[in-house]
Amino acid sequence: MRTILITGPGGSGRTTVAAATALRAAGTGTRTLVLSADRTDTLGTALGTPTGPEPRGAAPGLTAWRPDPAARFRDDLTAFQSRAAGFLDLLGAARLDAEEVTPLPGAEELSLLRALRDAALAERHDLLVVDLPPAPRALDLLALPEELRRYLRRLLPPERQAARALRPVLGRLAGVPMPAEWLYETAARWDAELAAVEAVVRDRTTTVRLVAEPGPAGADAVHTTVLGLALRGLRTDALVANRVLPETGPETWPAGLLAQQRKALADWGQAYDVRPVAHLGHDPRGADDLAALAVPGVDAAPEPVEWPVTDRIAEDGVLVWHIPLPGAIRDDLDLVRRGDELVVTAGPFRRIVPLPSALRRCTVAGAALRDGTLRIRFAPDPQLWPRER
Repeated sequence: MRTILITGPGGSGRTTVAAATALRAAGTGTRTLVLSADRTDTLGTALGTPTGPEPRGAAPGLTAWRPDPAARFRDDLTAFQSRAAGFLDLLGAARLDAEEVTPLPGAEELSLLRALRDAALAERHDLLVVDLPPAPRALDLLALPEELRRYLRRLLPPERQAARALRPVLGRLAGVPMPAEWLYETAARWDAELAAVEAVVRDRTTTVRLVAEPGPAGADAVHTTVLGLALRGLRTDALVANRVLPETGPETWPAGLLAQQRKALADWGQAYDVRPVAHLGHDPRGADDLAALAVPGVDAAPEPVEWPVTDRIAEDGVLVWHIPLPGAIRDDLDLVRRGDELVVTAGPFRRIVPLPSALRRCTVAGAALRDGTLRIRFAPDPQLWPRER
């Protein structure tokens, strides 16, 4: 199943573009599911038919789904209280009733991730169009599975056989109860669920489509978002320039706004695959308006983003790790080696990535940013590198 993740600055019309993209794909005979996590039914407003916690048909070949984060959160908390009943009773904690539970911040994001995983595993559709939150929240959302899995591995490492055998002894020595087996089982289940979500996001056919209005604010947001996606190794297949004013039209269009849009489009065209979508003169509502939007179709997925390691030992005595970071600025980059991991900071974003196996036996010899690619040089450690016979 092909997946297109759609995001952009707040107010850019990303939900409308997501609905139009899904409707156009369904019109070609592609079994399509459009997914949104907005609490308000902006997706249903765009499609002209209400959406809700159960998938429902919105047009021939098109299914729309807006999962309910409150229901999923209540179910999870109820299950957790049941599993942790002994521990909660030991603490004298009062349990929460399902009726008094309200979703915490972030519940929408977790609900959307689960729905994304469930839709991919169901294999009932050929295309999944996901209306992500605005760009800053979308970047945090896409980073969440990887970050949570890293936390779980550090707090409850899978290599716990020795700890399991010594748990009674350690409990007596420490004077406090050691984690019960259900805690490890829960962590393993969470890790498996997060891995399934991560697999969908990082699939070779999954791409991100940006939506922005051409102008200074949109240009800044696009630049930042592209950098954040690149650091996560995610692919951008197109930049939808939404609500583009026509060259000739009502005299009410401000000349300054027209010039501003033209300049932004010209600048974007030098760096991105720009797909202009004309302003209809009103907010699109219903299938007819969505069909009038010239949103890009679902083309073949672009080549996946690669972070290759090249062997320059014979020429320069180093291995070079290439990390594409379009739009990165040298002064905003920072690298820190921590064991077998590398902490990469690019502007406002940071990611902790495991080193490829060959680089774990090397020391960092330097780095340079050139043509939008960060090149990190690693020198083999004589104490760890295999010696030639």
